[in-house]
Amino acid sequence: MAKTRGELEAEFTKAMIKLEKEYLGRGPLDARTFFVDDMVLVRLRGVLTQAEQKLAETPQGSTLIKETRRQLFETSRPLLEAIVMEIFGCQIKSFHSDISTKNNERIVVLVLEINLEQHFKA
Repeated sequence: MAKTRGELEAEFTKAMIKLEKEYLGRGPLDARTFFVDDMVLVRLRGVLTQAEQKLAETPQGSTLIKETRRQLFETSRPLLEAIVMEIFGCQIKSFHSDISTKNNERIVVLVLEINLEQHFKA
């Protein structure tokens, strides 16, 4: 049975929160998912630990956090691919992520092999 856009966005958001909690040890305080053609955009807020927030007060600390989180996220690609396959039934073409230590949020962009606009019911 086909799901609505909102149902799929909520399902993917829930899966991303679970991934963050299980893989990185801490989930975001807030998360939202948006579909744009063949892209999945995810905004995760409140992703830094208290120690990371303190470390981010210096430019060197901020750089260290960004690089560490980038590498950790890249190693989660097989898990992310499994989530995308389960929910959308397709592969990831590419994925991009950046974290803002100033705003305590991460943006994730996944480019999929399908156009999501045709994947859900109206």
